[in-house]
Amino acid sequence: QAQAGWLQHDFGHLSVFSKPRWNHWVHKFVIGHLKGAPASWWNHLHFQHHAKPNCFRKDPDINMHPLFFALGKTLSVELGVQKKKFMPYNHQHKYFFIIGPPALVPLYFQWYIFYFVIQRKQWVDLAWMLTFYIRFFLTYLPLLGVKGLLGLYLLVRFIESNWFVWITQMNHIPMHIDYDKNMDWFSTQLQATCNVHQSLFNDWFSGHLNFQIEHHLFPTMPRHNYWK
Repeated sequence: QAQAGWLQHDFGHLSVFSKPRWNHWVHKFVIGHLKGAPASWWNHLHFQHHAKPNCFRKDPDINMHPLFFALGKTLSVELGVQKKKFMPYNHQHKYFFIIGPPALVPLYFQWYIFYFVIQRKQWVDLAWMLTFYIRFFLTYLPLLGVKGLLGLYLLVRFIESNWFVWITQMNHIPMHIDYDKNMDWFSTQLQATCNVHQSLFNDWFSGHLNFQIEHHLFPTMPRHNYWK
């Protein structure tokens, strides 16, 4: 599931085939049938992230500020001046492990994707999603029973969630986070991204998103060319 997530990311950025429509078609198959999520939902959120990375109220990837975490020096100081406190932020480095990585996919994404496609009437995406759940059900129910099936599904989503959150946050959250200052596009991308050391394992484990700077500057570039 994690590797399918990095793969759908490639198709979503039109970085595999030379013809955009081929990327769109296979994207629906990979994220819909292999992962059980809607392509329209991913596009809606991820394109906003690339347009304004780490810009509060414009980048959906940092919507956890200030309900769960105090992000960035500027926004954190603002909370202090306003004396707003939703969580014990001085301990956020401890409870991040509990609230962030384990919970995002199984507790939030899992129900929100259905809400998204039904509210926006994305019936094609819903059909692709249902093929994933039907296939999963038919494959594992005879082997595991109902309880075993649900247990396997939750276990997979729990592990995937930890994997996904660490990879996607490690190269954005340490960087500058603020309101949108209407900087030029190039500077906006650079101040919000950082890289992680290259190795065969890191490339595989992160889907080459250890090259986050290159990815944000050249989002349609095939990932195996980032290191060049």
